[in-house]
Amino acid sequence: QVQLVESGGGLVQAGDSLRLSCAASHNTYAMGWFRQAPGKEREFVAAMRWSDGSSYYADDVTGRFTISRDTYKNAVYLQMNSLKPEDTAVYYCAAGGWGNLKNPYEFDYWGQGTQVTVYS
Repeated sequence: QVQLVESGGGLVQAGDSLRLSCAASHNTYAMGWFRQAPGKEREFVAAMRWSDGSSYYADDVTGRFTISRDTYKNAVYLQMNSLKPEDTAVYYCAAGGWGNLKNPYEFDYWGQGTQVTVYS
């Protein structure tokens, strides 16, 4: 059982930046970030494989968001720059992941979620 603890959400103005953090209790194959806005399905944001550090991004965050890791801390981070109101959602950290990391069903463990709100 992997436990995930997230932090870093908040209320920011469009164009600002936020950094989300997620610490895992154990090492996993991959870690990622998903988000869910009210009335919408959970969607992929970014993910990283632990074996080689390869990273993946959703099209609408590419160039604005960066996923990184600290292998010693079993932690993953999401640096979010140039935030837009449409980025407003609850962001979830996920761990596990073996196949298609853009598919939430590939992940076995989930954090509690952290709210990100971007106002214009």
